[in-house]
Amino acid sequence: MKKVLAVILFFLTFPFLAKAQENNKFGAGEIHGNFQMMAQNYLVDSTIGAKEVSEKIRMNSFANLNYINGNFKAGMRYESYEKALLGFDPRYNGSDITYRYATYTNDDLEFTIGNYYEQFGSGLIFRSYEERGLGIDNAMDGIRVKYKPTAGVYLKSVIGKQRFYFAKGEGIVRGLDAEFNLNEILSTFLPEFNPEKARYTYILGGSMVGKYQADNDPIRILPENVAAFAGRFNFISDKFNFYTEYAYKINDPSLTNGFIYKKGEALFVSANYSIKGFSLSASAKRVDNMDFRSDRNADVNNLTMSFLPAISKQHTYALPSFYPYATQPLGEIGEQFEVSYNFKKGSMLGGKYGTLFTVNFSNANNLDTTQTGNEQGYSAAFFSKGKMLLYRDLNFEVVKKISPKLKTTYTYMYQVFNKDKVQNVSGYGTVFAHIAVFEMQYKINSKKTFRAELQSMRTKQDFGDWAVALAEFTVSPHWFFAVIDQFNYGNAIAEKRAHYYSGSFGYTKNATRFIIGYGKQREGYLCVGGVCRLIPASYGLSFSISSTF
Repeated sequence: MKKVLAVILFFLTFPFLAKAQENNKFGAGEIHGNFQMMAQNYLVDSTIGAKEVSEKIRMNSFANLNYINGNFKAGMRYESYEKALLGFDPRYNGSDITYRYATYTNDDLEFTIGNYYEQFGSGLIFRSYEERGLGIDNAMDGIRVKYKPTAGVYLKSVIGKQRFYFAKGEGIVRGLDAEFNLNEILSTFLPEFNPEKARYTYILGGSMVGKYQADNDPIRILPENVAAFAGRFNFISDKFNFYTEYAYKINDPSLTNGFIYKKGEALFVSANYSIKGFSLSASAKRVDNMDFRSDRNADVNNLTMSFLPAISKQHTYALPSFYPYATQPLGEIGEQFEVSYNFKKGSMLGGKYGTLFTVNFSNANNLDTTQTGNEQGYSAAFFSKGKMLLYRDLNFEVVKKISPKLKTTYTYMYQVFNKDKVQNVSGYGTVFAHIAVFEMQYKINSKKTFRAELQSMRTKQDFGDWAVALAEFTVSPHWFFAVIDQFNYGNAIAEKRAHYYSGSFGYTKNATRFIIGYGKQREGYLCVGGVCRLIPASYGLSFSISSTF
């Protein structure tokens, strides 16, 4: 309560203090923010596995307040979990101020005290971020400095501890990052050179991150200081973009890797080429023992310092999302390719309005490893794939506009998903699934739109065949209505051939949105960027409200 009162007092008094300093170019400032509340009641349904919950109604909510006055910013976030929605860690329990900061910017220097989010490069050795849908928030609590000493040179320095629910992690994190835009640097030596008009752009970067955690293990001798290093290169032109980053971590025995002393490393490469009507992208990734956390005893998604980008397509339809791929930080090697071509209007395949065709392929295998029988655990050939297929996804999509009011999308996917390995379970094996989706969107008039989906998945593994039907009606700019039924008609257990039906409607006014829903949610994984959260089966009424100001 003392912290809450102190922050409220700060926001009440600071505008008056700032007003008193108008001669120093301070004004009254502005306050902005947003809030959200999500609540759900839980009913029992033995068919889908929705269990009885002692708290019939649960809630997640938060509110952000930000004060801006010239070069000064300050803010806080208040969170409340009474109790947390099912699927979120039960350590999200109670209410408190979980985020507060103050930032001052002066010319090329920015200084932050308190909480902050930050990322070095693509995040291979450091990414502090929030993904509310997954229950992830590893915000730093400490000091961050950003400095631009000269044109084209960007420096960052961070120090602090990571958020651990309503507390802080044990480890201390320190990091440095430097980025060099060679075009901007060149312009300081050649005044006639304009980097904004340059045909090509070259960017180099490097990072160093270290963590400290005391060794209190009575048996092992554990390193108290662990460092990681990364280097990156980015080439940009009007049609082509190439990015690569390599990361190296010294020995870091932890709970997740079984306390082995092997080094860690990761390599990420991506390239994109695009011209009018055509685009091509490719990416590849190799990860070896790169689970990097500020606490060696943390697990699941807790206190992660590194972020290993996913290189599989992020599906938005229901059935293709049944088997999302989660990045394997202890070892994987994979690649992804995507080609899109827009057949011109008036051509044989383009028709009257043109046709967009996209094919995507992604693949991930384990590493080719050899057990060493010592504290190193294993060795791994760098460019050699293991024999175990973790994930494969081949999908084709055709977007076709039939008329000015009607647009259709046809999608086919073939997925191979090693459920035991990817989700760390046993007894399921590998799932082979054929998925087809048809979507149509009909614009009735300038304000009313009707959208429908039909989906089918055929598989002999896991829970068998599924079918999905969805209908959505939107009245812009205020209302939307939606109904969906997911039918597990191919379940080998007849009693489990359930309909997962649900309906929802929402109302939006200005920056405020209300949504009410009722129905059944199947058990499954929600994944964002290769990071996942298990959602248990549930049945009941849900309500959410969100707004910004």
